Amino acid sequence: MNAAPRDEASIHRTIEAVWRIESAKIIATVARMVRDVGLAEELAQDALVSALEQWPETGVPDNPAAWLTAVAKRRALDRLRHGQLAERKAIEIGRELDAQHEMAQDDFAEAVDAAIDDDIGDDLLRLVFTACHPVLSTEARVALTLRLMGGLTTDEIARAFLVPEATVAQRIVRAKRTLLEARVPFEVPRRHELEARLASVLEVLYLIFNEGYSATAGDDWMRPALCDEAMRLGRIVAELMPDASEVHGLVALMEIQGSRTAARVGPSGEPVLLLEQNRARWDQMLIRRGLAGLARAEALGGALGPYALQAAIAACHARARTAEETDWPRIAALYDALAQLSPSPVVELNRAVALSMAFGPAAGLDVVDALVGEPALQGYHLLSTVRGDLLFKLGRRDEARREFDRAAALTRNTREKTLLLARARACTLPER
Repeated sequence: MNAAPRDEASIHRTIEAVWRIESAKIIATVARMVRDVGLAEELAQDALVSALEQWPETGVPDNPAAWLTAVAKRRALDRLRHGQLAERKAIEIGRELDAQHEMAQDDFAEAVDAAIDDDIGDDLLRLVFTACHPVLSTEARVALTLRLMGGLTTDEIARAFLVPEATVAQRIVRAKRTLLEARVPFEVPRRHELEARLASVLEVLYLIFNEGYSATAGDDWMRPALCDEAMRLGRIVAELMPDASEVHGLVALMEIQGSRTAARVGPSGEPVLLLEQNRARWDQMLIRRGLAGLARAEALGGALGPYALQAAIAACHARARTAEETDWPRIAALYDALAQLSPSPVVELNRAVALSMAFGPAAGLDVVDALVGEPALQGYHLLSTVRGDLLFKLGRRDEARREFDRAAALTRNTREKTLLLARARACTLPER
């Protein structure tokens, strides 16, 4: 039974929310039918357009995800029939959908739900590995998978990569065309091929997690559904490759960071920073899982990789009962190791924060000031945020205010902008 129609703006917000959460599953389900991720995304988008046209008149269906999936599958069937592709498969799917269509509405929703749940994990994993095929460049693999799996816009992906939006758009278009022309199969690769494609898969999953953990744009500080999806997919990859320490390191990192979700958002949806969080609200089950995953990565032997090192850093926070008990010298040492293993401006910025906490704000500011001219960080609001924080601690309040104002102007996230503007205003208050 459909909900009563509401105002169009409210319906559109609902559609956007459903699409954000369910688009990857819909695309994965359709891609299994048509064996073309570009076409699958197009057909899923067709279903989205249908919702935008119909739901303002008919109301939101009881199960909007099932409705969107059913429409996308029917579009796929039409395309298969019209193109005379996979005729036997088209007939089989057609009979199934025709039978579902004849059912009563409630029974139909139940049947579609079951169809969606069936093998959806495999479908999503196929989608990840197809988008991460070696025929594509690493940048294209990551961008395409974020687009398909995370439902992110090209703008959001561009900000995650710190590259122009036009560059990401070109990568995605070319990636879809390359996969189609190379006739890349929609499948999970054989075990001997998994390792070669693992690094880009892990990078994609962590970028999806990060978009959920600190949303690039919009009115919400977090998008927990993306964090949950990244963790779930990470666990699936860990089951496929139980002897790969970096897989367990990434899952551990995501779970330990994900444990803070409830504490990162205040009563009105405002951001709560790490050192101000109520640690009693941290999810202890996720922490235990994360620490166990880190122990498993360490037990597999060899030097820790980038994700396992970051998990070890997160574990320092998780083990501290209070912010004051945090072992900042150890965190700084771990960032030193990470900077040697995977040097990048962002790692260096995080290292600066650790140094400031361990050895004083002046030590951190020296590192941050060396990053000010870094091309990759131009327009990166966290550079100004960190610099503003360190300047504030050193009593250089006018400079700090300018940095917070600059950071606020650069961020696209409404909640983060409000926080940064409040910090800028605090710089004008009398010192206590």
